[in-house]
Amino acid sequence: EYSREQYLKTPEEMCELFADIPDAIDNTLALAERCNVEMRLGTYFLPNYPVPDDQTLDSWIQKISRDGLEERLQVHPIAAGMTREDYDARLEFELNTIIKMGFPGYFLIVADFIQWGKNQGIPIGPGRGSGAGSLVAWALKITDLDPLPYNLLFERFLNPERVSMPDFDIDFCMDRRDEVIDYVARKYGRERVSQIITYGTMAAKAVVRDTGRVLGFPYGLVDGVSKLIPNILGIHLKDALGKGKEGANSEMASAELIQRYESEDDVRDLIDLALQLEDLTRNAGKHAGGVVIGPEPLSEFCPLYAEHDDGGIGKNPVTQFDKNDVEEVGLVKFDFLGLRTLTIIDWAVKAINRRHERAGIPPIDIAYIPLDDAPTYKDIFANGNTGAVFQFESSGMRRLLKDARPDRFEDLIALVSLYRPGPMDLIPSFNARKHGQEEIIYPDPRTEAILKDTYGIMVYQEQVMQMAQIVGGYSLGGADLLRRAMGKKVPAEMAKHREIFREGAAAGGVDGPKADEIFDLMEKFAGYGFNKSHAAAYALVSYQTAWLKRHYPAEFMAATLS
Repeated sequence: EYSREQYLKTPEEMCELFADIPDAIDNTLALAERCNVEMRLGTYFLPNYPVPDDQTLDSWIQKISRDGLEERLQVHPIAAGMTREDYDARLEFELNTIIKMGFPGYFLIVADFIQWGKNQGIPIGPGRGSGAGSLVAWALKITDLDPLPYNLLFERFLNPERVSMPDFDIDFCMDRRDEVIDYVARKYGRERVSQIITYGTMAAKAVVRDTGRVLGFPYGLVDGVSKLIPNILGIHLKDALGKGKEGANSEMASAELIQRYESEDDVRDLIDLALQLEDLTRNAGKHAGGVVIGPEPLSEFCPLYAEHDDGGIGKNPVTQFDKNDVEEVGLVKFDFLGLRTLTIIDWAVKAINRRHERAGIPPIDIAYIPLDDAPTYKDIFANGNTGAVFQFESSGMRRLLKDARPDRFEDLIALVSLYRPGPMDLIPSFNARKHGQEEIIYPDPRTEAILKDTYGIMVYQEQVMQMAQIVGGYSLGGADLLRRAMGKKVPAEMAKHREIFREGAAAGGVDGPKADEIFDLMEKFAGYGFNKSHAAAYALVSYQTAWLKRHYPAEFMAATLS
C-alpha cells in the first residue's frame, strides 16, 4: 500500500514534520557525520609480524634468509654449472627487491605459518605458482624446489618494475588445512583474520531454470529451453537469441531457441523475464582457499558477512568484498589450498617409516628423495604406468608418456606444461626432437642455453621473457611486462613493444626482418606458454607419487585406496 507521503522530503519539510522534537533532526545529522567510509586504494596493509627487539623486518628477513640458504646448501648440492657465489648473488638481489618493494613482512608471515604446520606434522606442498621461482622462498622453506637448476625466474613472481603483491599458493593436507587457518587466527587475532566471500550469479542456463520454477512452468518445458542454450563458457541469453554483437550468425546463437522464442508465448515470457534477472547475484559462498589477514580488525577495511547457521551469528564471518575488491582496498590475501595428494603421500610415508623402524632401517624423507631415479622414469613414466600418479593419470597423458619416454625431471615439467589445449599441437615435434627424429632449431644461437631443455621449443612463459632479454635487450622485469602485453594483445601496446624489441635486437646485430620473425614467434608462444615455476612444483609432487609407487607400491596403493 503506497501513500502520498512516500517521497524524498526536503530539509524544510523534515524540520516542519519534527517541529515537536527538533533533537531528532540534530541527532540524525550527528549520526550521518559519524558514518564516514574512506576507501584507501592503491595501498597494502600487511599484518604486523613480530620480530626480535634488536631487529627490523628488513634486517630479520636478511638474517633468516642467509641462515636458511646455508642450511639448505648443507643438504642440497649446488646446481650444475653454478657456484656458491651465484646463490649468494641471487639471494641478495631478491632480498634487495623484496625490501625495496616493502614486502618482507609478507614473506615472514607465510614462512611462519608454513613452519608451524610442518612442526605439527601437517603435510604441506612444495609450493606452486610463480613463487617457486624465488630463492628467498626456498631459503625460508616456503617452497621445496631449488629454482636455480631449473632456471626459474624471480621476476616472474615479483617484478621490480611493476609493483604488485606477491602471491604464494600453498597446498595443505585436506584433512588439516583448517588447523593452519586456526593458528593464524590465534596469532593475529580472530577479528583480523577472515575467509573471503564468493558470489554465485544467475548465468544463462541457471536463470532460465530458476525463472521457470518460480513461474510454475512444467519442468519439461523449462529443461528443454535451457538445453537449447549452447554450452559455451560465458554465454549470455542475448547471444543465444542472436542479439549479441555478431547477431544470428554467431556460433553462440541457437536457431531452435530463436524459433521457439518467436513462436511460443510461454517460451517468450520465460526468456523475457530471465533476461531481466540474468547476472544478478543469486547466493553467497566462501572462497576455497583465500584468507585475509589485516593489521587492524577487518571491519575497519570492509564489511563482513556471516551466515546464521555458522555456529553462532558472526562466529565465522567472511569479507563482503570478493577476492578482487579485497585486494583493491589493500587487504592481503593468502591462499590456503587443500590437496588430497599430500594426504596420500603423508599416509604412505608414515606407513613406510613404521615398517622401517621395526626393521631397523633409517626413515625416508620425501623432501630429500633423488630426482634422477632411473627406475622411476623407466618403469612408471616411460611405460605410462601412472595410475594414481598426480597429474599423469589420464589415458591421454599415459599415451603421451609412452611416446615421450621421459628420463629426467625437466621432461616432466615440460609434459605438465604441454598437455593443455593449444600447446598440445607442439607435442609431436617435442617428442621427435627429444628422440633425434627432428632437427633442433634455435631462433637465435644465443638462445640455446634457455631452449635446449625443451629442444628448441618455447614451452614456458619464462623462456619468452629470457628471449626478450637475450635478443631484444630487455631487463627481466621489462620482459615480464612484454609477456603480459603479449597475453592481452592490445594492438597499440604491441606496436610499441615491437619497436623497442627491434631496437634492442639491432644493437645485438639482428636485422629488422629477423627481429620481427622472432618477435612474432615469441608472441605466438606467449599465448601458449605455461608458468614454469608452477609446472616444476607440480611435477615435483607427481615425481614423489611415482617414486613411492615404484619403490613402495604396497604402502602407496594402500594410502591411495584409503
